[in-house]
Amino acid sequence: MRKIVSDMINAEAEMEVIDTARNGEELLAKIRYKMPDIITLDIEMPKMDGIVTLKQMKKNNINIPVIMLSSISKTGTELTMECLELGAFDFIAKPSGAISLDINKVKEELVEKIKLAFMQSEGKNTIMYQKNVKTQVAHKLEAVVIGASTGGPKALYKVITALPDNLGVPVLVVQHMPTGFTKAFADRLNLNSKLTVVEAQDGDKVEKNTVYIAPGGFHMEIGQDKKIHLNTEPTIWGVRPAVDKLFLSATTVYGARLLSVILTGMGHDGASGTVAVKDNGGITIAEHQSTCIIYGMPKAAFETGKVDEVIPLDNVAQEINRLIMGR
Repeated sequence: MRKIVSDMINAEAEMEVIDTARNGEELLAKIRYKMPDIITLDIEMPKMDGIVTLKQMKKNNINIPVIMLSSISKTGTELTMECLELGAFDFIAKPSGAISLDINKVKEELVEKIKLAFMQSEGKNTIMYQKNVKTQVAHKLEAVVIGASTGGPKALYKVITALPDNLGVPVLVVQHMPTGFTKAFADRLNLNSKLTVVEAQDGDKVEKNTVYIAPGGFHMEIGQDKKIHLNTEPTIWGVRPAVDKLFLSATTVYGARLLSVILTGMGHDGASGTVAVKDNGGITIAEHQSTCIIYGMPKAAFETGKVDEVIPLDNVAQEINRLIMGR
């Protein structure tokens, strides 16, 4: 595995593997005298696994971006969520378990995430926009839709766990995440949130005070019957689930009674959906660049001219609450 991953990285002209380690102990020893820009770290290792290694890095104030390599097992997905909470930049799902000899399938994703982690650590996250508007709501909002990608699990954790149990509306979430990981993500959120958080299932009736996480590999839409509809239609922007799919369907159901939020992420997914929400009279929010891991999706949404408020992550839950509850 170390050889295959090293070869993938070394095949890129602007990247070089400066060393490898068999486990966390060896890694921590080596970075005392050989400091990398990025670390790829397996969750499952002998002696010291990825979780313990991340904890030690945090304890020793070693602030190097880490990309986890995770197996799609129940334990693997749960541990991946813990790694993200501990500060890992992102993760790559191994195609076929702990020893994935077909890891080459994710080469493009790995290279892309290494580049993004490096850009974020160097602060090369484009220009900063300021836009803070205290939006007035002329009518009661009936639903919240949220979209996120790279850096999204940590951002969503902060937002969802800060919402009150009496929010009074459903929250529908698309987080770009591979098949197999969204259930563990929803379970972890549910464990720490006042609202009920579930991985959405086809036919679920949309209930107040419940957060629905789109399952990896499926687009999630809401129908006129106020039920969740999942499908495997072609990817949009190369992803499924897509934020635009959710936002566009929600506008046809809720119209002006919809609040949309775009959080950290790479690419343009959610921009078209933001336009639709605003054009139908809804309220639109984008995360401020200063708190984004990747200022891609919020930037694309902002540049449509249809974003009402640009807000730092720490204030997003409070603003959702204010707009819905009027407080």
